[in-house]
Amino acid sequence: MDKQAMFDNFIEFMAKFAEYKVVAALRDGFIMTTPFTICGSLFLLLANLPFPGYNEMMSANFGADWAAPLYAVFGGTFSILGVIACLAITYKYVDAEGCDAIMASILAFATFVMIMPSSVTIESEVANDVIPKLWAGSNGIITGIFVALYTGVVCCYCEKNHIGIKMPASVPGGVTRAFEALTPGMVLFTSAAIIYGLCHFVGATTFPELLFKMIQTPLQGLSDTIVGGTVFSLLMTILFWAGVHGPNVVGGILNPLMIANSLENQALLDAGQSLVGNPAAHILTIQITDTLMKPGGCGATFGLLIASWIVAKSQQMKTITKLGTVPGLFNINEPIIFGLPIVFNPYMLVPFCLAQWSVMFIFYMAISIGIVEPFGAIQVPWTTPPILSGLLMAGVSGAIVQAISIAAATAIYLPFIKAQDNAFLKEEQEEGYEA
Repeated sequence: MDKQAMFDNFIEFMAKFAEYKVVAALRDGFIMTTPFTICGSLFLLLANLPFPGYNEMMSANFGADWAAPLYAVFGGTFSILGVIACLAITYKYVDAEGCDAIMASILAFATFVMIMPSSVTIESEVANDVIPKLWAGSNGIITGIFVALYTGVVCCYCEKNHIGIKMPASVPGGVTRAFEALTPGMVLFTSAAIIYGLCHFVGATTFPELLFKMIQTPLQGLSDTIVGGTVFSLLMTILFWAGVHGPNVVGGILNPLMIANSLENQALLDAGQSLVGNPAAHILTIQITDTLMKPGGCGATFGLLIASWIVAKSQQMKTITKLGTVPGLFNINEPIIFGLPIVFNPYMLVPFCLAQWSVMFIFYMAISIGIVEPFGAIQVPWTTPPILSGLLMAGVSGAIVQAISIAAATAIYLPFIKAQDNAFLKEEQEEGYEA
């Protein structure tokens, strides 16, 4: 099999992979968590604006505990993100199957709570009958995924095969659906009781703690390396170049790990630890993979736009650049992806992949050597313009590093844009158009 055939088979597999029910549910479910992470980030940002003297000024005017309401919002979003993801993934999976998604989501929530630790220890004192945010948040994301998918399978199987209590036709629909949920509820709750009992009596642990040690911790460790970052970055860009929405495909797997990395960093900050030079801090987080390494959009195409403004002479390149600049300021690059196009454009494959990787690498190194502090939970909307996003999330140093990374992306795109522009210019001259 030649290289082209292998590449075509790879792209075909990834396109099919993106449509698998489980992958689609993960992708769409985590997209549903976006309002919670963005809103929670904005309130956390207000509590920690990166300006000298900000906290002292607010304390002087509003008291030492001035940020408590802002942290309450953080606690109701990021600190229960595992639960939110569980509900959202369940809903998307079951809804795609045409079954009762609301009831399934409620059953998933109850099942998740049943297998969680039911106590916390604070200064040698044990508090029972609680829902610990430690396991409802980032540490429980993998558990939430397992519970969501298992709940989806059980609920859809029971509903599609009419397994459950049958009610007369005269009974209202809401009552009928409630009784139909008894059978999957019993299956799920019995499974939860068995899992809780096995973990408690055999391993002296709980299911979320077990999964965290066996799966989530190793995956986070792998994702937090330059090798892992390279693989994820290249998958995003190669797939997008081939017409498959790479960030959506890869994000279903990557985003839970990156969110967990950022929340673990936030836990270190909350404990009073510095993230700079801290071996327990994660370098690659959701802020980098979802925002900072994609200025202008996937492929760091803001660099492409700058390069085009510098060298473009052809009418086609100039027109596309003008159309793509304003959306590109807000990290929307579909006009460039499909208008230039980048998709299946041999001129663009190498810079499209290399530019995004270079941005990721620059931020990785800046954090590694302490120029930029590793990121906690603070995020900004992905549509925040480049430079401003770096300033808001990491202060002046973040904005400077982001500017350097965009300059690097521009330098990478420059010779390829020049070659593409020359090709367009030649076509226009042959057809009688003037530049």
